[in-house]
Amino acid sequence: MTKEKKQLPPFEYPQGYQLIAGVDEVGRGPLVGDVVTAAVILDPNNPIEGLNDSKKLSEKKRLALLPEIKHKALAWSVGRCSPEEIDQLNILQATMVAMQRAVEGLNVTPDFVLIDGNRCPQLPMQSQAVVKGDLRVAEISAASIIAKVVRDQEMEELDKQHPEFGFAKHKGYPTKAHFEAIEQHGVIDQHRKSFKPVKRALGLE
Repeated sequence: MTKEKKQLPPFEYPQGYQLIAGVDEVGRGPLVGDVVTAAVILDPNNPIEGLNDSKKLSEKKRLALLPEIKHKALAWSVGRCSPEEIDQLNILQATMVAMQRAVEGLNVTPDFVLIDGNRCPQLPMQSQAVVKGDLRVAEISAASIIAKVVRDQEMEELDKQHPEFGFAKHKGYPTKAHFEAIEQHGVIDQHRKSFKPVKRALGLE
């Protein structure tokens, strides 16, 4: 008997707000690089077909949607926290700071912000966390696509500088190949020193 997929309830937008931003992050799990966030305010009069959680879309589809999102959105912005900041703050706090930076970077101020996940950063306007928001809220889907493309491209750049790590393939996530590369080549500046496998490689654990 196949298990029926639980349908997510359709998201009910908060009423009475004109400009709603969606925010998502990419890169909480990797051992290397920035955690990247994006904030997007979509234009209700200029809808974008095919928005979905970036992880559910092929790379080709994400790359096709990216310029359309940037062109049609009323505003979009990218925020980030560096590996140093992640080590200083911890990954959860760094993600919240990166989300704040993405919202601050919007050239149109939203009156309400929808955040993917189960907690909101401190913001000057009202906000709401939406579990599985990247599947249920178009603004968050758009943000997830921007953040994912930006971070993937940064990992491809890092791969050119350090081809021995295979960053273009695993995007810095803790895969077997990544662990083996760390064992063989040690760590680089962009590794997050507070993450266990990196700590271990540095002999800090």
